[in-house]
Amino acid sequence: MKYQSFVGAILVLLRICNVSGIPMTNHSDNLRGAFFMSLAMAGFVLNDTFVKLVSDEVPLFQAVLIRGIMVSTMLAGVALYRGVLSVKLPRKDWNVVVFRTIGEIGATFCFLTALFHMPIANISAIMQALPLAVTLVAATFFGVKVGWRRYGAIGIGFIGVLIIIRPGTSDFNFYTLWVIGAVGFVVLRDLSTTRLSSSAPSSYVALVASAAMTLVAGAIVLTQEWQPVSGRSLAFLAMSAGFLLIGYLAAVAAMRIGEIAFVSPFRYSVMIWAIIIGLVVFGDKIEFWTYVGTAIVVGMGIYTFYREGQIARRKG
Repeated sequence: MKYQSFVGAILVLLRICNVSGIPMTNHSDNLRGAFFMSLAMAGFVLNDTFVKLVSDEVPLFQAVLIRGIMVSTMLAGVALYRGVLSVKLPRKDWNVVVFRTIGEIGATFCFLTALFHMPIANISAIMQALPLAVTLVAATFFGVKVGWRRYGAIGIGFIGVLIIIRPGTSDFNFYTLWVIGAVGFVVLRDLSTTRLSSSAPSSYVALVASAAMTLVAGAIVLTQEWQPVSGRSLAFLAMSAGFLLIGYLAAVAAMRIGEIAFVSPFRYSVMIWAIIIGLVVFGDKIEFWTYVGTAIVVGMGIYTFYREGQIARRKG
């Protein structure tokens, strides 16, 4: 029954993700969008949780390979369901897909390297600087106009990141540099995604990235000694793959159902899940300054979303 419920939930999300052309301006749609965004964040954190639970037994690249095979198989099923398993993309889109895939691979390996050695809440807190980083890079390299208020929010947000990682103190963890690297790669991935044409199906693009990541992990695993994987670890990696897929589908559903300006700030619900799981599952001790820095980063991120929403309404 558990597996039937799990498959049923995925099918419901698939139906939602296939919806198009529906007005998305009423209050009910926004609330449902917020729910799905919160569900997506829970799915992503649970994915990270199950990967971290196998870190003592399964080496990093071996875990990425096993999970990648599972996720790629699921994404292939999603692509087949939507009729986009085989797509002819324009050359311009393929160039973008290459850069997006590099970002996806780099972000995954940097993030999981840190995840194997750091509290999950700390990693999630640093990753909340992502919207600020995307805005800064878009303004610097793509000519997106950003006013002094948003630049100020970006600066204050990065101060919040420094409070979280506290470089130069005894609490500094070298692996925070890997998280910062993950942020950089995700910026590359997300900004590349915005350059894709509407003819590039999101599930197909995600499948290409997942398959490429699996192949890279497999090539690296061939140079290492294979470690035995217990049934428990295999089950955890399967759960990780399942929750990752749910996170992806729920995020797509959230963007299709609700207004972006209303739904996007609910991305920060990931911190609630990360803190709860860190305390309950891993017994992590979260420092006071981590809370302070997280509050600053999240606050500035929400303000940035608010300002972008205001500007969009004026242009509209």
